[in-house]
Amino acid sequence: MRCKWGDKEDMRDYHDKEWGKPVHDDRKLFEALTLDGAQAGLSWSTILNKREGYRKAFHNFDIKKVAKMNKKHVEKLMKNPDIVRNRLKIESTITNARAFIKVQEEFGSFDKYFWQFVGKTRDNRPKTMKQIPTSTKESDAMSKDMKARGFRFVGSTICYAIMQGVGMVNDHVVDCDYR
Repeated sequence: MRCKWGDKEDMRDYHDKEWGKPVHDDRKLFEALTLDGAQAGLSWSTILNKREGYRKAFHNFDIKKVAKMNKKHVEKLMKNPDIVRNRLKIESTITNARAFIKVQEEFGSFDKYFWQFVGKTRDNRPKTMKQIPTSTKESDAMSKDMKARGFRFVGSTICYAIMQGVGMVNDHVVDCDYR
């Protein structure tokens, strides 16, 4: 048994091996931040299918390298069919890398900053997909704080999706074998 969305062929590996598993590596957290921001208005399947393209385009999510990218890089990326060619989303990745570094400097790691919003994984134990929220007071607080720090594409719904993806919350339905 899987969560209903995880039964789709192009989603299985992500559902079974990644979604809801705690992540504490800053590079992987930056990847999650970037991909979930890119997903805004699109399907997660679309983003997963472009993940390798994002890894190549953004130096395997090396935060320092991404932070040094400039308008010339943006123009090149606007022609890259392996990522979502949305100028605001591309620019936000660079802006977010710069904000990410500032957070690392302040907190010692992005992980320490990010996980403070929940402390430890929250196991929501939903019985059905309809019981899974799209945002919470924690994602609201995270979004507000991140926006104040200069992050972009970090609305509460996006923050909650990141929280799910990196295991800050466990929203696998109770009868899912991958809880």
